[in-house]
Amino acid sequence: MSDLYDLSAPLITGEEQPLADLRGRVLLIVNTASQCGFTPQYAGLEQLHQRYHARGLSVLGFPCDQFGHQEPGSEEEIQQFCALRFGITFPLFAKVEVNGPRAHPLFTLLKREAPGVLGSEAIKWNFTKFLVDRAGRVTRRYASLTAPASIEADVARLLEA
Repeated sequence: MSDLYDLSAPLITGEEQPLADLRGRVLLIVNTASQCGFTPQYAGLEQLHQRYHARGLSVLGFPCDQFGHQEPGSEEEIQQFCALRFGITFPLFAKVEVNGPRAHPLFTLLKREAPGVLGSEAIKWNFTKFLVDRAGRVTRRYASLTAPASIEADVARLLEA
């Protein structure tokens, strides 16, 4: 069984990001999309990033086009959209699949460690969020409807632990 820190993923700019580089940080990992009804959550994710990054939070955005073709753009278009529309400064990664046989290994691990409603592992839509503690343990999964602001208390608790 793979450990979260054994994995890596390409950043939206093309460089490979070993997750081991984030060891000791609290992670909020989110599958994102630019043309989704939940896209305004980028603003809340950026607020969490701004508020808690210095204390040890890393928000990680993984664009995904598996739900309603709501992330059709290129990596460059996604990056420009996020910077111009939401001022995103947290790391964005290259587009990934989160379900199915080509799901990125990170999302396979996250889904196994924090299944959804009724034990379902499948991610149902964009902006599903996974909270990971400083030891790399997946502590919680949040549905797309869960606003980033409502996760803040859980983030703060893990940062204090």
